[in-house]
Amino acid sequence: MSRLLALLILVLPGAISALGIKLMRDMLFGHTVKPFSSLWLQGLSGLIFFVFGLYVLAGFILYRDRKRNQVSPRFRKQKM
Repeated sequence: MSRLLALLILVLPGAISALGIKLMRDMLFGHTVKPFSSLWLQGLSGLIFFVFGLYVLAGFILYRDRKRNQVSPRFRKQKM
């Protein structure tokens, strides 16, 4: 069950990032997608989707690697 949850944690932000890339690509070629009325709004939302998905994926990988102690010293948590 935990592996399925981990897979969902990786797949959903990946799909959100892919949607963001698609929206930005369509904006670049001048195609508007149905819920957006203008190209700049479509491009901005695509950028937000891409950055959010990348942030979640990178955070998950960093958390997993910190737990396994596989990160460089500058990314390790500081002990207080």
